[in-house]
Amino acid sequence: MLLGMKKMIIPVAEPNLGREELNNVVKAGKSGWVSSGEYILKFEKEFAKYIGVKYAAAVSNGTTGLHLALLASGIKKGDEIIVPDLTYVATANAAAYIGAKPVMVDVEPDYWCIKPEAILKAITKKTKAIIPVHLYGNAAEMKEILKIAKKHRLLIIEDAAEAHGAVYYGKRAGNLGNAGVFSFFGNKIITAGEGGMITTNDKKIYERVKLLRNQAQDPKNKYWHPEIGFNYRITNLQAAVGCAQIKKLNSFIDKKRQIFQWYKKYLKDLKDITLNSERENTKSVYWMISIVLGNGVSRKISRDTLRNLLEKDGIETRPFFSPLSKLPMYRKERHLSNLTAYNLSKNGLNLPSSTTLTESNVKFVCQALKKHLL
Repeated sequence: MLLGMKKMIIPVAEPNLGREELNNVVKAGKSGWVSSGEYILKFEKEFAKYIGVKYAAAVSNGTTGLHLALLASGIKKGDEIIVPDLTYVATANAAAYIGAKPVMVDVEPDYWCIKPEAILKAITKKTKAIIPVHLYGNAAEMKEILKIAKKHRLLIIEDAAEAHGAVYYGKRAGNLGNAGVFSFFGNKIITAGEGGMITTNDKKIYERVKLLRNQAQDPKNKYWHPEIGFNYRITNLQAAVGCAQIKKLNSFIDKKRQIFQWYKKYLKDLKDITLNSERENTKSVYWMISIVLGNGVSRKISRDTLRNLLEKDGIETRPFFSPLSKLPMYRKERHLSNLTAYNLSKNGLNLPSSTTLTESNVKFVCQALKKHLL
């Protein structure tokens, strides 16, 4: 826990690091290989094995991962990319970096991920790809999305930044489309401080990603760059942390799921809120355990008022993401009427979700919620 000036603060998320991470970093530092090095290759290999794909390429962060995955898949200026309206801004920004057009569509009311029916309505001759986001650790409805993609010959780039280890019908997120992208930012289930990973079974995408992330330098001809590339590499020090973290991923997921059960138990008396729903035949990793306030509660107390009251109790929370179509740079982009995304954004709240939480911490948060909502 973090100690404030006057009282203990329960953060919404914090990293769970131990001796193993420190030992790896010390080894990498002593080796002299702090930028490139063997931990990068090891991290890639272990992550690919965990996700169940042939290839994994480490990058500097999740956003650059999305950018490279789109580029490596052949996305070009003027192409349309269908994205959920309720997601972190990086999902749309990655398309915009290329000059492609993000098309924002609505999300499912129960699972909060991109709505397949909304995807169908948004497809045009310019549509080239779909970026389903496994929001807050819950898998999107990939069977329907894959059917749509196959019928209309569209690429699927999974935004799995929040879904390390999530399972959909026996397959892990990041192994369901043409490529998957993960983030290792400090608030993710596993972290390297910063960093990302692109997963794929497509060798062409993999080779293209490896070229572009290293300033497009010809691997057989040092300092020869046949095209414009990017400095999107992860460091050996970051990968050293990642190698220690991935060994703990299953135990972290188990803890996340236990924390969700604690919340479910202690919030059962609050009838006008909705907790994360887990889709049938999936396994959510509950990156963020979240609630949505119902209309009755919303009239009594707003989400933002509740956040302020909880902060005074020493409890940090986060609002749901703002709809992309509400942001200044995307208001003029083509989007449909995304009422569910707007409602969730207005009434959704991420609760403390760190794997460091104890049951007493969760009970304290729930007692505070009841105090303000009952």
